[in-house]
Parts: sequence; C-alpha cells; structure tokens
Amino acid sequence: MEDFKIGAENVGRINPPAGKQNIPFVSKTPKAEFARELDNSLKQLTRLKFSGHAIERLADRGVRITGDKAVRLENAVDAAEKKGARDSLVLLDELAFVVSVKNRTVVTACDMQGMKEGVFTKIDSTVLG
Repeated sequence: MEDFKIGAENVGRINPPAGKQNIPFVSKTPKAEFARELDNSLKQLTRLKFSGHAIERLADRGVRITGDKAVRLENAVDAAEKKGARDSLVLLDELAFVVSVKNRTVVTACDMQGMKEGVFTKIDSTVLG
C-alpha cells in the first residue's frame, strides 16, 4: 500500500480491512448507465436508430445529442435519402456520423478528437448538417 500525504503532512498507509483484500467490487459503470440513458433519449428524439457501436462511441466521449441536433441529423439523412445516397457521412458541428440511409441507422459516431486520421471509408456521400 502507499503512503499518503495531505500537504506536507504524512497521513500514513491506507490498508484494506482484514479479510477483504480479494473480494471483487462489481457495480454498474457510469459509462454503461450513460449509454443506456443516451439510447433511451435518442429513441424519443428522433426516428433514426443508433447502433450499439454508435451509442458506445458517444458514451465514450460523453456526447449528448440535444433535440436541435437530433432534428438536424434527421434532416441531413432525409436530404441524403432524396439524393439516392446509401451510406453517408453527416458532419454536424463538431460531430461526424456514418449513417446507413436505407436503414436510417447511425452506424458510428465520433467527435473531432476521435477523427485522428480524418479518413472515412465505405460512404457514398457527405452531408453538412
């Protein structure tokens, strides 16, 4: 165990209670709870579906989709559909979504930090939302 200090004062070692060192701690992770709440709110905001992968990516980054963004994303998918797109990259503010237009499903999502390479494949169109 480590020695802990508060300012210059050494407060000593913190040891787990005897007999409890090897008991695993199991709880719901905040990320899993966030993902579940995000998925529920997205179902209420838009007619689009979000894949588990997309929900996980949004939850990883703590991104919430507001009513305004949900409407803009849906409008962008509608515009792509009118042009005959199948798989579109939708750029919306600081977010990017890859959407299966036919299935109206957001396949993946990322923010600017997640766009390390800036390369998107398997798309046939890009929509600025």
